[in-house]
Amino acid sequence: MSRTVLVPVDGSPLSSRALRYALREFPDAEIVAYHVVDLFEPDTGAYDDLESPYEPMLGSDEWFASVSEATDRLFAELSEIAADYDRSIATESDIGDPSRLVLEYATDEPVDHIVLGAHGRIDESRSIFGSVAETVVRRAQVPVTIVR
Repeated sequence: MSRTVLVPVDGSPLSSRALRYALREFPDAEIVAYHVVDLFEPDTGAYDDLESPYEPMLGSDEWFASVSEATDRLFAELSEIAADYDRSIATESDIGDPSRLVLEYATDEPVDHIVLGAHGRIDESRSIFGSVAETVVRRAQVPVTIVR
């Protein structure tokens, strides 16, 4: 039985579906929603209302404030999903390469299972797996469930 389930989230429909799956299938586990802000692929649902993810300049106080606000909104939405299941979730966020950081988190923290969406694109009808999902499946040291 999994005690801690890591759910990488990015604001896409499939990451929300992955969270719902984890909440349903692992009723006794701690669920950790982990959001990594990818500097080079910011076109997921979490940042739809930013005029340009690269404006203001990366690394500026304004950029960090915009990313922090978008992340807070994402975590609020995910907490509402958890409340629908009478559950609460832990939330963590980071900035960098999602594949690398998800794998590091799963290695450094007491994660027993990873549940993630097949891809982070808004258009669910495209390819079967995204690069993050593929890398995590290939390299994770714990079981991985991919949600479509």
